[in-house]
Amino acid sequence: MVNGQSRVFTAILSPVVDGGQYSIRRVVGEEVYIESQIICDGHDVIQAEIQFKKEGEKSWHAHRIWGIAEDKWAGKFTVDNQGTYLYRVSGWVDHGLTWREGLVKKYNDGQFVKTELHDGIPIFEAIKKDYKSNSGAIAKLDNLIATIQDESKYDLAVHSALSDDIQYILYTCPEKKFISHSKEYKVYVDRPRALFSAWYEFFPRSASETAGQHGTFKDCIKLLPRVKELGFDVLYFPPVHPIGEVNRKGKNNATTAEPGDVGSPWGIGSKFGGHDAIHPDLGSLEDYKSLIDQAKEMDIEIAMDLALQCAPDHPWVKTHPNWFKWRSDGTVQYAENPPKKYQDILPIYFETEDWKALWTAIRDVVIYWCKQGITIFRVDNPHTKPFVFWEWLIAEVKKEYPDTLFLSEAFTRSALMFHLGKIGFTQSYTYFSWKNSKWELIDYMNELTKGTTAQIFRPNFWPNTPDINTFPMQNGNQSLYMLRIFLAATLSSSYGVYGPAYEMLVHQAMPGKEEYYRSEKYEIYNWDWNDRNSITMLYTMLNKIRNAHPALQSTNNWENVTVQNDHMIAYYKQSQDGKDMILCVVNLNPFEKQSGSLQAPLHRIGVHPGQQYLMKDLISGNGYIWNQEWNYVALDPGLPFHLFHVVV
Repeated sequence: MVNGQSRVFTAILSPVVDGGQYSIRRVVGEEVYIESQIICDGHDVIQAEIQFKKEGEKSWHAHRIWGIAEDKWAGKFTVDNQGTYLYRVSGWVDHGLTWREGLVKKYNDGQFVKTELHDGIPIFEAIKKDYKSNSGAIAKLDNLIATIQDESKYDLAVHSALSDDIQYILYTCPEKKFISHSKEYKVYVDRPRALFSAWYEFFPRSASETAGQHGTFKDCIKLLPRVKELGFDVLYFPPVHPIGEVNRKGKNNATTAEPGDVGSPWGIGSKFGGHDAIHPDLGSLEDYKSLIDQAKEMDIEIAMDLALQCAPDHPWVKTHPNWFKWRSDGTVQYAENPPKKYQDILPIYFETEDWKALWTAIRDVVIYWCKQGITIFRVDNPHTKPFVFWEWLIAEVKKEYPDTLFLSEAFTRSALMFHLGKIGFTQSYTYFSWKNSKWELIDYMNELTKGTTAQIFRPNFWPNTPDINTFPMQNGNQSLYMLRIFLAATLSSSYGVYGPAYEMLVHQAMPGKEEYYRSEKYEIYNWDWNDRNSITMLYTMLNKIRNAHPALQSTNNWENVTVQNDHMIAYYKQSQDGKDMILCVVNLNPFEKQSGSLQAPLHRIGVHPGQQYLMKDLISGNGYIWNQEWNYVALDPGLPFHLFHVVV
């Protein structure tokens, strides 16, 4: 209802997503920085505050905000709990400060201000009434009122009225008689791992130490100490469900499987069950739950692959044929992503008239695995299913299991990827794998960390996956592998790696394709799980450093730093409280030494030219004393990066 006595107009400028249709995203402990336009008729002093509360709370919390430009205000608040918060900006004409401002102007002009002093008394009385518990303020106001009313104490009254004490009272005890509120907006708050995580992927069927033997969950349990040693906190497996036998793929993605071929885990469903079943060769459900529980004891979460597709012999094909789109020849068109063909996979038909039953069945599958202890789902190709379905499903799951996180594997147009973030996906794969040059990386980081995208999209950087073996990586150059994992782990607060292939420098590709030759997707590998090398050492160091330095636990704090060499990139990160400062420098040329002058961000570090500050390299252990804005840096391919901790 309109209040005709309200004179202030308030509107939040940012963060707002699609006019407030979608929530912005934060994790517990993060700040929400708000910019707002606040205007008023006339020349009165206006004041404003951010008001926020957890959804369901009755009363609002408030933080005062400050002007940063003409009619533009800013402030922040911290979200301390999971769930949905509401926030708005409220503004009012501040009669107390308006009175004081007028008094100052007239007194400085040499005017006699007796009447103006007396005009302040009703304001003081209103403050006393509204802030009865503030005995100190009330005592000072009572004293000021008595002084003003004593005709013999005019000079003392002016001095007291203009004192810092009274100004502080007027500011901290405002009379909000005709307060105005902006529209309310929402922020959804996840647990910290939604923002900060390190993922490690391997195929459980390749976990056996015996060559040619199908791995089991019990073999995976034996590998948990290795994953912990490397410093990863999320262990992701490709689908662990029964694999279809009809149209099963053979080695190297052959359309015809030979006897003994194990097929692709993404061809889900067989006579042994569907999405709610375990592949019998991996072990039992109890084995899987034991793996989940033992991983959690090491602070490692098992991420389950949620691939909404079916092998031709999936139970749903028989029990719910209307969940698939049948062609005129009595077949279902298999999945395709030209030029890739997936003859072993049938897409689910989301436009079926039986869509309510389909949605319910999928929700029941996800809830079933949540009950078994799964807290993270890596979702295969979500952009090929309806957005409205995902928005409903994620909300349904979080009602009962609010800790659940969803990683989107959507390599598609940016608008689609970002929209998946708006509707509830916690994190997303990105195009980092294909961003190699300095300018590509800078442009992409700006795209991800600025504007609306930064409010709803949390990137997860992977230099490789079982599906991605980029052309540059196909040379097997160790320096390139080192600098790419360094970039992933320091540019983004969440990163992942298809581990064994990466650390063993597996690089042989299908001719002319960014795919692995003899991909593990179609056969069992035998890895040397006891091997330790430069890459595994780097995993361990990076993950240890990331855990120790809050500056590396956020992505949106990335700032490009000028370095005068197109083959070198530098960037700065600072923790939310400003205490932890990190400067990374990377040689992007894995074959030659590179050097250049770097412009240190002194204004962010908080030093001036000539003042010494220590650059402690957390990888090499070397320390450098800098005292100028421009500094010489050089990096050899043998160790192609600096990870500087800035110490002032």
